[in-house]
Amino acid sequence: MSQDGASQFQEVIRQELELSVKKELEKILTTAPSHEFEHTKKDFDGFRKLFHRFLQEKGPSVDWGKIQRPPEDSIQPYEKIKARGLPENISSVLNKLVVVKLNGGLGTSMGCKGPKSLIGVRNENTFLDLTVQQIEHLNKTYNTDVPLVLMNSFNTDEDTKKILQKYNHCRVKIYTFNQSRYPRINKESLLPVAKDVSYSGENTEAWYPPGHGDIYASFYNSGFLDTFIGEGKEYIFVSNIDNLGATVDLYILNHLMNPPNGKRCEFVMEVTNKTRADVKGGTLTQYEGKLRLVEIAQVPKAHVDEFKSVSKFKIFNTNNLWISLAAVKRLQEQNAIDMEIIVNAKTLDGGLNVIQLETAVGAAIKSFENSLGINVPRSRFLPVKTTSDLLLVMSNLYSLNAGSLTMSEKREFPTVPLVKLGSSFTKVQDYLRRFESIPDMLELDHLTVSGDVTFGKNVSLKGTVIIIANHGDRIDIPPGAVLENKIVSGNLRILDH
Repeated sequence: MSQDGASQFQEVIRQELELSVKKELEKILTTAPSHEFEHTKKDFDGFRKLFHRFLQEKGPSVDWGKIQRPPEDSIQPYEKIKARGLPENISSVLNKLVVVKLNGGLGTSMGCKGPKSLIGVRNENTFLDLTVQQIEHLNKTYNTDVPLVLMNSFNTDEDTKKILQKYNHCRVKIYTFNQSRYPRINKESLLPVAKDVSYSGENTEAWYPPGHGDIYASFYNSGFLDTFIGEGKEYIFVSNIDNLGATVDLYILNHLMNPPNGKRCEFVMEVTNKTRADVKGGTLTQYEGKLRLVEIAQVPKAHVDEFKSVSKFKIFNTNNLWISLAAVKRLQEQNAIDMEIIVNAKTLDGGLNVIQLETAVGAAIKSFENSLGINVPRSRFLPVKTTSDLLLVMSNLYSLNAGSLTMSEKREFPTVPLVKLGSSFTKVQDYLRRFESIPDMLELDHLTVSGDVTFGKNVSLKGTVIIIANHGDRIDIPPGAVLENKIVSGNLRILDH
């Protein structure tokens, strides 16, 4: 078959597939209750646009030859932004801001049911408690009215709303909206696995929230975008709710509202320097004359090692983003927000292989005008993805003040220790059971723990500490123990490292 004939044939197959998916979705839509019909229809329209693009695109979505280092002035050092100081009228600047937290994730990876934002991280405070405390502190200090908006998913919405009542007396207006609910599709047939719109019973696994790139459409569809613009708000600060370093930064906000060259940025991405732990993080590049976020999934296999190189790509995206509301409205109405598709393969409990199509919020940077990267201190990136991260933020490495964690002044160097807790610590309940109290970690560089290990009260860890209990053995670190540069192995022999 000629090349023209082959591409024509593929086009016919694509069109037939799209028609089949359209029919399936229309069938599912007939099962929607009347009060959910319009909302579900919007979700399905969004999904069909994404599915159409998925069928058009093949292979890695970047041409490696076109990737260049960003120009010097397109990524500004935070020190330079901070050096400008703050204006007298910082309150009026703050009143132009809306804080949006991405709250769609469940705590399943840490063995918890329900929204991740409701896991206790410090002195009984949850991620959500700390966020509310931070914004309340801002509003009280500067006599402002910065609202908090949570983007929930259908997985987290109900539980989150129940909890919100406890903040009724806080000086923070809290709003929620739901991101879209898209159908998972069978990997072989590429048709939706759902039979109706319900998401209980055998349909529980048929749906998914399509990544945080969905924020633009969902925020627009919720009506909040127009409401906030009507109230005179100009920027949203978007971040993951599990990033405890993502607090409102007055210097960055001032830079947005009062740009030194008079030309406002529509999109600012906070980036920070890579360490060995961050080599897979998305990086900012120059691509066809614009700033572009490149993720590891988009990189051709032959260039993955180059992408991971700390010397060539020195920074990565923290997912702390400052975005102009007016720009979101303009681009959304022009259907001009372009984000690469992330194809996420999953296996359902029954063994069925499915794929879900997602997008990432930061990928839209190339659609906005006058975008900027700001290279911020590592302290603004403090994500809690595992119990190893949880151990760090619960420890005396940090002090808590008005919902914000800051590195203790007693720590002699600003880097965080590398902590690797084994599978016995994966679930939060198990992890908490294994520590009578959180060890002193002020002088710790590296901790590896594997196997059945427990820690007594007031243990102190310094330098490099490796504790490995062999299968069938158990190690109990006694109360008050000081381990400095020690390897503790299966039979509790303590060796100098």
